[in-house]
Amino acid sequence: MELLVLGGTEFVGRAVVEAAVGRGWGVTVFHRGRHPAPAGAAELIGDREGDLAQLAAGRWDAVVDTWSAKPGAVRASARALEGRVGAYAYVSSGSVYVYPAPLGANEDAPVVAGGGDDYAAVKRGGELAALGTYGDRALLVRAGLILGPYENVGRLPWWLNRIARGGDVLAPGPRDLPLQYVDARDLAEWTLDALAAGLGGPYNLISERGHTTMGELLEKCVSVTGSSARLRWADPEVIAAAGIEPWTQLPVWLPPGEDHDAMHGVDVRKALGAGLRCRPVGETVADTWEWLRSIGGRAPRRADRPAPGLDPEVERRVLAGLTD
Repeated sequence: MELLVLGGTEFVGRAVVEAAVGRGWGVTVFHRGRHPAPAGAAELIGDREGDLAQLAAGRWDAVVDTWSAKPGAVRASARALEGRVGAYAYVSSGSVYVYPAPLGANEDAPVVAGGGDDYAAVKRGGELAALGTYGDRALLVRAGLILGPYENVGRLPWWLNRIARGGDVLAPGPRDLPLQYVDARDLAEWTLDALAAGLGGPYNLISERGHTTMGELLEKCVSVTGSSARLRWADPEVIAAAGIEPWTQLPVWLPPGEDHDAMHGVDVRKALGAGLRCRPVGETVADTWEWLRSIGGRAPRRADRPAPGLDPEVERRVLAGLTD
């Protein structure tokens, strides 16, 4: 199997390349040269937003595209490769569903229009660009929260570093709050399997609801770091009263309600039926910590995403008001 990965040097793209190389596939990465390509992959240097010359020749069985900016770049590369690739997998997002997606929404839920420059519209625009050229040979991987080694958003790395520092840690409750996420490596393996099987169309790509909980996730962080940190659980009302922003200031966490149901209440039966398997949360946390330590503890971060995490002074103030 010959695979072309557009990007392929960071997080999800890197996981796809490493998984494909591990299978013995021939892998080519097309990227800007800002980061080293994974071992075992051939390189083409160019720019999705203006220099596609290196894509003018060559044939591949499939393409994986993780682009998350202007949909025009997806359209341009899809058209540039037309007739020379067998299938086109676009790593999209569950954000394409009209908000608020109801609890248990599946792939038939309404989606947003492709115009506009907000994240949901941009991702839907990317889907439409892939569909416009490849039709039913376009595989739409609608990922939810993605965690794991090489994370360049900083959510799990922030929790690991915060807990590793020790002391009392503000833990947003309830501790049994169910979470859905997908390890980037599991996303990669499923995507490659799906391409090999000739699958197309949309798939919600995330673990089953309740694959883990907020409590288990943070307790695994304590365990793998060997920290003496004490998790002090605060009710959602306490978090809200302190003016703390869910998801950004307390990464991963969303309080029970509409936002939480839309992110952590997704129907994934279609992907499970197509072979999705998700590793235990303890493995994701442990491997992310091992990777984080190997690079000096400071995770790379995408420039187009805000830095996650809570101001230590805000955390101290809220902790002081807890009575447990």
